[in-house]
Amino acid sequence: VNNEAGWVPQRDEAYLGVLVDDLVTRGTAEPYRMFTSRAEYRLLLREDNADMRLTPKGRELGLVSDERMQAFDLKYAQVAAEQARLSRIVVHPAKFTAADEVLFGAPLAREHHAIKLLSRPELRYEKVTALSAVGKRERAAGETDELAEQIEAQVDIQARYDGYLQRQEDEVAKSKKHASLSLPVNIDYGLIQGLSNEVRQKLGDIRPQTIGQASRIPGMTPAAVSMLVVHLKKQKLKLA
Repeated sequence: VNNEAGWVPQRDEAYLGVLVDDLVTRGTAEPYRMFTSRAEYRLLLREDNADMRLTPKGRELGLVSDERMQAFDLKYAQVAAEQARLSRIVVHPAKFTAADEVLFGAPLAREHHAIKLLSRPELRYEKVTALSAVGKRERAAGETDELAEQIEAQVDIQARYDGYLQRQEDEVAKSKKHASLSLPVNIDYGLIQGLSNEVRQKLGDIRPQTIGQASRIPGMTPAAVSMLVVHLKKQKLKLA
């Protein structure tokens, strides 16, 4: 979608890469893979951050115009600036006004950085920035209402799911680290506890050479891959 605020990605675009990858590497034997809810690391593959993930790649391929790139740069510069501002502001209970208590719904028990208040399920960006100690952010020159809405939504989402996002990024890092681990040619998958019979059969039939190849087998779950990694580490310790 082209508009004055730049490209606004739709849900299908956000998951297009996952869908194409599945069709190319896993085939069509598992139709449930067509549902985006079954995509690995789906918390990182959100529609609201599709522009952040794909716009730089589109720019490298010559698909993103200067105007669209400027809107993108402005958006994420403002997101970073607002995150930094909220991280600096400390909201003190002693400075909580009567209006703040009405807005907040209760007295503040202890001091908090404004950015941390966004992680509370009952608080949204609009409420936190309405507190007397916080205040509204200043818009950048040329920032439209639509772009401002996207900026504030992104700040809200990233703060709300910060812990979960970090955990998933750690999982991605571990997956990349273990992908090159070699699987012994004579490995007996029947000895690995926790694997389902279906997974054991597929591993035995395909005989993947690495953890990365094993993870691409249809039906393999992150839990099953973890069991393979644990088994390899135990075997390595026995031989040490």
